[in-house]
Amino acid sequence: MKTLHRTLLAATMLAVAWTGPAMAEGKADRAKKAIAVAEAKISAADTAGADTLLAVDQAKAKQALADAREDLSAGRKEEAIETANQASMIADANLGQAQRMKAERTAARVEAAKTDAAIAQAQASEASQQAAAQQVAAANERAASAEQSAQAAQQDAMAARATAQAAMEQKAAVETTVTTQNTGRVAAKKVVKTRVVKKPTHTTRVAWPVATTTTTVTQRVN
Repeated sequence: MKTLHRTLLAATMLAVAWTGPAMAEGKADRAKKAIAVAEAKISAADTAGADTLLAVDQAKAKQALADAREDLSAGRKEEAIETANQASMIADANLGQAQRMKAERTAARVEAAKTDAAIAQAQASEASQQAAAQQVAAANERAASAEQSAQAAQQDAMAARATAQAAMEQKAAVETTVTTQNTGRVAAKKVVKTRVVKKPTHTTRVAWPVATTTTTVTQRVN
């Protein structure tokens, strides 16, 4: 860009410097100066990218410059001046158009870069949200697993308490029956009956029922 400005400034200063004494100079010198200005402007347009962005138009400017040189060599001074000025006009137009095109392309690249950055940021944010969601899901899964483990432990504890209670209840009373029988006989009671008629005395023995004693002993298994 600095080189372009220096080239344009040099061409402008050259044109101004040659404009003052143009009347006093001969047509040949004016033609040479016009050709030199055209060369500077074409070079500036090439530097701005006109040779690639506006290849056809830039080729016209260069062809006009070549025609001006040919006219000057052939002694056609007026034609050389006119053709050189035409080459300068074409080069000026190409320079401005190339600069605008480059500015537009630069702006388009900037916008594209901004769009790409926004897309990348959105993708990064989405990836972050997905990662966060996965972490939350994993945490919920761990919490659910822990809750299931707690419930299982609680059920095991309840089962253990039930087992202990059952064990306590199984310490049921074991009844042991001890039967004691009195196998001895009760001494017969002597009954004496007296009658008027004397008869032999008879002794009657009375047998009492056998006494049975039942003792129930309740034992608890420790």
